[in-house]
Amino acid sequence: MHYLKPLPGLLFALALTTYQPLAAAASTFYSFENITHSNAGAEADGEANLRLEVIDLGSSQVRFKFGNNATSSLTDVYFDDGSLLGIASITSSAGVSFSQGASPPNLPGGNSVSPAFVTTAGFLADSDAPVAHNGVNLGEWLAINFNLISGQTYASVINALALPHNGGAGDLRIGLHVQGFASGGGSESFINIATPVPEPRTYAMLLAGFCVMGAIIRRRKPTDSL
Repeated sequence: MHYLKPLPGLLFALALTTYQPLAAAASTFYSFENITHSNAGAEADGEANLRLEVIDLGSSQVRFKFGNNATSSLTDVYFDDGSLLGIASITSSAGVSFSQGASPPNLPGGNSVSPAFVTTAGFLADSDAPVAHNGVNLGEWLAINFNLISGQTYASVINALALPHNGGAGDLRIGLHVQGFASGGGSESFINIATPVPEPRTYAMLLAGFCVMGAIIRRRKPTDSL
């Protein structure tokens, strides 16, 4: 009697399924690219360490959660939007304090990209004075919840963030103004990159999947016959 050998691909899929979190809210991660190029060290620092997680809250709401692992302070957030209705709430980690509105009212350096970054009225927030101290510093976070336009969904937001029109009508661009880089740069501006980046737990899931697959394969015996 011969036993069927499970396909390696099936084993891998089962391993990944085993390690997927239960009932997790849908979320997508993004990084940012510099548009002002004032200081090479600050530019590289920001691009490597500024992160955005876009989370489906349900009930026609989406959360934009900004994190900063750079040696700087994220002080202003701007939305050039196609699918959002308005800011519902702003929350943050301890040490961060933001309010709706911003000065300046448009992303510094936003005219240097094509099409120009034009902030949607009311879709902006900045840190309270003292701005650098209350901005998003190393290890801190800021969350801005948005209500969606009627008929729009989380998937609509993700599609708009993919910039199918290269930043044109209907696309969603997000601008950040960041100050106080340890490299000596005064301030820099960044815009979200269209392609999502893998979320941190994805790497852990892949590693766990490979480990489980390897363990199963090692335990398999050659075909037995009775």
